[in-house]
Amino acid sequence: MAHIQFLDETLRDGQQSLWGMRMQAGMALPVTPIIDQTGYSTISLAGSSLFEVLIRHCQEDPWAGLDLLTKSMPNTPLRAGCRSNGSVTFGHTPEALMDIWVDRLCVHGLRSFWIYDVLFNIEQMHRLAKIAKGHGSKVAGTMLFTLSPVHDDAFWADKADKLSALDEVDSLLLYDTGGVLDRDRISTLVPAIKANARGKPIELHSNNMLAQSAKAYCDAVEFGVTVLHTAARSMANGPSIPSIDIMVKNMEALGHTHNIDTSKLKPVSDHFRSVAKAAGYLHDQHYEYDVTSLTTQIPGGMMGTLRNQLIQQNMLDKLPEVLDEVALVRRELGYPGMATPFAQLVGTVAVLNIVTGKRYSAVPDEVIQYAAGYYGQPPAPINGEAMDRIMSAPRAKEILATPPEQPDRAELHRRHGTHGDDDELLLRALVPGSDIDRMRAAGPIRMDFPTLSSTELDQVARLMRMASLPLVQMRSENLELTMRR
Repeated sequence: MAHIQFLDETLRDGQQSLWGMRMQAGMALPVTPIIDQTGYSTISLAGSSLFEVLIRHCQEDPWAGLDLLTKSMPNTPLRAGCRSNGSVTFGHTPEALMDIWVDRLCVHGLRSFWIYDVLFNIEQMHRLAKIAKGHGSKVAGTMLFTLSPVHDDAFWADKADKLSALDEVDSLLLYDTGGVLDRDRISTLVPAIKANARGKPIELHSNNMLAQSAKAYCDAVEFGVTVLHTAARSMANGPSIPSIDIMVKNMEALGHTHNIDTSKLKPVSDHFRSVAKAAGYLHDQHYEYDVTSLTTQIPGGMMGTLRNQLIQQNMLDKLPEVLDEVALVRRELGYPGMATPFAQLVGTVAVLNIVTGKRYSAVPDEVIQYAAGYYGQPPAPINGEAMDRIMSAPRAKEILATPPEQPDRAELHRRHGTHGDDDELLLRALVPGSDIDRMRAAGPIRMDFPTLSSTELDQVARLMRMASLPLVQMRSENLELTMRR
């Protein structure tokens, strides 16, 4: 039997998958002290996409919100994640800016990082790991899992060997964005990784896209995984990860031990369910097994993007064709892992191919950069015909002639007019200045988020969905209610 550690993803992947990164600090602060006391080994919290969404869509200062959240959880290491060569943009972020990003997150209180590169540019991952280690942070070397003919056990064993050889890497994180891992795959994959892990713990994160991730967690523990990523029940499942509730129950039933205080779980779940209802966000999700996910391996958050792109073209009926095209494009591009940025790039090309009716007639700049090798080496060679069409795109010659530049810190501050303020530089590099101006004009962090959780208000909400007239009035001895559309 093993001692299992749990990492909480409620505040990061849970809300990314269900709320589209729109969790504002004030929505979480009422229960973050409870999360801090629950017994998690780590609490996942921050990412550059969260910063962008908070600024652009919520008009909230992400640095101020992050400071409030870190102060409210002093007892548990807080984690941030980052791609080795990109912050928000699907293109390249200068190395100097990535270095500043990790450094400033550490200054603001983050003490754990998961660092990934879909194409496994180990040197870039190592550079960021050194910066995190300089602040005393733990680092999880991340392997973004995907199914393909080239991603066999030998492939993953090699990546585990290279990552675990780095002194700055404390654990290996097997990250299954598509939720495609099952017992057959786990039974050879995890032992292959463990054999090359040099005794470092193995973590597992599996988005429950096929409704099989909780079972995958149980199987993975049997073969050597000791850290499981979970979320509060109301923020779990569907495109999110399994719930802490069921995984604690499962681990106990299998004879394993843990540090979770289960009395803390319900109030946290109840709180986020109430906030979700009030804000109109998803909660308490459940997906059914869909075998097509095995070929597309589309991450949870990306499915909504594909649907929105087709809705804008009045072509939502074409979604099945787009999903077939996603699988074909991924194969032609050499089976890149379906995670940022490649999941979005593959999906965008697939949509463009269907919408235009001519494959690769419209090619995003980032796809040209990928084909040119600017992101690194694809897992398999790019299909020759697809490569010809990509390199025939109007922008191809210009992009090939101008590889991504690498301005230093001083030049970045000069370009953005930030005068040595690294926090401000990161904001200005993430989003346009007009978005930052709107954020600042909105005032300080908002703390008053209603939960709208009463039975009476639930009845009112049901009535509004049922009513077809423009005016509804109700009167009783103690209540008079008028609702107008």
